Formats: sequence, C-alpha cells, structure tokens
Amino acid sequence: MKINITLTWNRILSGSLAIIYILIGLIAGGPKGFVITAAFTLTPFACIWFSDAMGGYTGPTSGMTITKASPGIFVCIAGWILLLIPIIVSLL
Repeated sequence: MKINITLTWNRILSGSLAIIYILIGLIAGGPKGFVITAAFTLTPFACIWFSDAMGGYTGPTSGMTITKASPGIFVCIAGWILLLIPIIVSLL
C-alpha cells in the first residue's frame, strides 16, 4: 500500500509553525511545556493536513451527532485560525 502525501504550502507552513511552537514550549516550559504545546497543535495541524478526511466525518461525537460533511476548505481555514491564535493574541 503506497501513501502519497503531497507537500503543499499549507502543509509546509503549518508544519514549520507547529515545530516552532513546540520548540518554544520545550524551551519555556520544559517537558511539561512540550507536551502541552504538542497537544495544542495537534488538532489544528490535523485540520490543515487532513482537511478533506476530517470534513467528511459524519457520526456521533461527544454530546452531539454530525449529520453532514463539511467542505475541506472550511476545515482547513478553521485549522489555520486555531493555529494562529497564539500569534494573534501576542500581537494584541
């Protein structure tokens, strides 16, 4: 089974930003900061890298049921917003 993952600008930029966040978390907070930062970046990173697959999910979640698929582009945009929140907050 061959998996083909193309590196688009979304993936390159989000991967670079996630690595920067995780390194800053490691330097500033040690191992605990590393784990917290890595956990924070996991969801937006997955939304950007696997937007079509995540947008296509329908079914039960905690507390509600998703009845329609979401367009992958909206999932990707939401992932970028979540990933950029620390930068936006630090600029305010």
